[in-house]
This record gives sequence, C-alpha cells and structure tokens, in this order.
Amino acid sequence: MSEQEQVQNEQQTAAELEAEQQTTEQGEPVQLSGEQAVIAKLEAELVAARQLAADQQDLALRVKAEAENSKRRSAQDVEKAHKFALEKFAGDLLPVLDNLERSLSFIDRENETVKPLAEGVELTFKGLLDTVAKYGVQQIDPQGQPFNPEYHQAMSIQPNAELDANTVIFVMQKGYELNGRLLRPAMVGVSKKPD
Repeated sequence: MSEQEQVQNEQQTAAELEAEQQTTEQGEPVQLSGEQAVIAKLEAELVAARQLAADQQDLALRVKAEAENSKRRSAQDVEKAHKFALEKFAGDLLPVLDNLERSLSFIDRENETVKPLAEGVELTFKGLLDTVAKYGVQQIDPQGQPFNPEYHQAMSIQPNAELDANTVIFVMQKGYELNGRLLRPAMVGVSKKPD
C-alpha cells in the first residue's frame, strides 16, 4: 500500500468514526441514514483526493524546477566548453609568442641590413597576437602595476626607494589569459622598501 493510499484510508476511517460519534443534544448517539453515511464517506474521499492533488502539484513543481536547473547547468557547461575549448591549443602557442617577442628584443634595429627582418618579425608577432585575441587570448603585461598573486608570479624581490612596495619593476615573461581564465601567470620582479 502506497503512502498516499494509507493517508486516504486513515482520513476515511477518521471521517466514518466522526460520523458514528455524532450525538443529539441529549447525548444520545445519532444513527446515520444510509445517505448520510455515503455523504460522510464521500467527504472523506474528497479530503483525501484534495491532499493527493496538492501532493502531486508540489511534486510537479519540484520536477519542473529540477528540469529548469538541469537545462541552465547544461547551457553553462556548453558555454564554458565553447569559451575554453582552445585552452590547450592557446597554451601551446605561448612559447611561439615568447620566442617572437624575445627575438625582437635581440635584433639591432639600427643595423640597416637586418631592419627588414626586424619589421617582418614584428609584423608576424603582432599578427599572431591579433589572431589569438580574436579567440579570447589576452596578454598580461603588468609593468609598473601593483603585484597581484592571482596573475603574477614573483621571480625576484629587489629594494627600490622610488617605488611603492610590491610594485612590478620588470617583466621576465608576460602572462596570458583566455576569456578571463589565467593560462599562464606573468613572471615578474617586485619592489620592496630598502632596509
């Protein structure tokens, strides 16, 4: 017997007992006619049916809410999958960006024979940066900014009287993020007050 049937039977029995225990003003028990007994039984069944309907409605609302939550979670998972599907690929491109940037710092721009090479490397580097930016990859260059351990990795701490403590003095390697998620922290040197 299900819980709902049990509740229904209990309510029906209670209604029948109540009907049987009705008394007159003199205290004598009232004998219910057949019709009154049927009415009492039907009233008990009506109460049970209303309770069952309320329980079913509550259950339906819970199922609907769970379905909506599941749909929302699935949509969020799909959105995250789209946003971060390129995470491994973008991470593999970071050394290429680093090498192009590093090569630019070693080229002598005053030398006329390598000037076209420097321009080519610079255009390649900017083109690659622009391309990865279209897909949500952004460079983190914290030069002169306050140190933020969420985005920066301190490689050295140097005393500096001119700057506030915990200011990024130099960037050894720039960091990158993909759609707001950190791919790689920037490796930086941080200032401290001299002793």
